[in-house]
Amino acid sequence: MTEANQSHWTFLTNHSHVLLCVAADPDVRLRDVAEKVGITERAAQRIVAELESEGYLSHVKVGRRNHYEVHTDMHLRHPLEDHLAIGALLRVLVQRD
Repeated sequence: MTEANQSHWTFLTNHSHVLLCVAADPDVRLRDVAEKVGITERAAQRIVAELESEGYLSHVKVGRRNHYEVHTDMHLRHPLEDHLAIGALLRVLVQRD
């Protein structure tokens, strides 16, 4: 397959990519998340707001920055995976130094 014929899909969604970034670095700036994920900062803000409204994330202000907490006991949303907590996904995909 030539490069021109290769599709540009990934196994994980932007929501999961944002969650993985925050889980890897709870003090990450959304500007940096957006850059890593390949989305706009506005899209990163929207995704974080959606993850917070659904209970997957919360944050507290620390000075001028946010410190995020991932609620690892929340379950994945799709019926094929809803028996698994988000913590299971993070244990597999988040590399901590």
